[in-house]
Amino acid sequence: MTARQDLRTRAEDLVARLAARGMRIVTAESCTGGLIAAFVTDVPGSSAVLDRGFVTYSNEAKSEMTGVSPALIAAHGAVSPEVARAMAEGALAASRAELAVAVTGIAGPGGGSDAKPVGLVHFGLASGSGTRHVERRFGSLTREEIRHRSVATAFDLLEEALQAAGSAEARP
Repeated sequence: MTARQDLRTRAEDLVARLAARGMRIVTAESCTGGLIAAFVTDVPGSSAVLDRGFVTYSNEAKSEMTGVSPALIAAHGAVSPEVARAMAEGALAASRAELAVAVTGIAGPGGGSDAKPVGLVHFGLASGSGTRHVERRFGSLTREEIRHRSVATAFDLLEEALQAAGSAEARP
């Protein structure tokens, strides 16, 4: 199975699980350029679970669409835990979704530095119960591989959030 086929299968499962719970998601994507939302919308019935997606490739878009402070970007850089969290929180606030996933990173092949190499990607996941950050260093893969692994990580975060929500609902 190719990476694309695997992601398609995972998107189908994610859409089914979200629909079964009556939950919606929102995406805020930089280095993936809308690829998370694209995989979700490839699934019939996804309109029930994807509220909206923000492609915030530029710093201005991060600020204008998801409310990330330009001062935060200036202080930490667009590829940072702080900005990933702020993107997720801003996307959640600007939507009708219960879960927001955000991604910002360096997909390459250029644009990296010693401090922030190609393959560095930060993720934010926001919900009513708080915001989480995850960092991945995918290394010197191709641009496509980094983007696909980023989608897979976003799906991991959403699946974990669904599992945690299910556990919370099961408690008396």
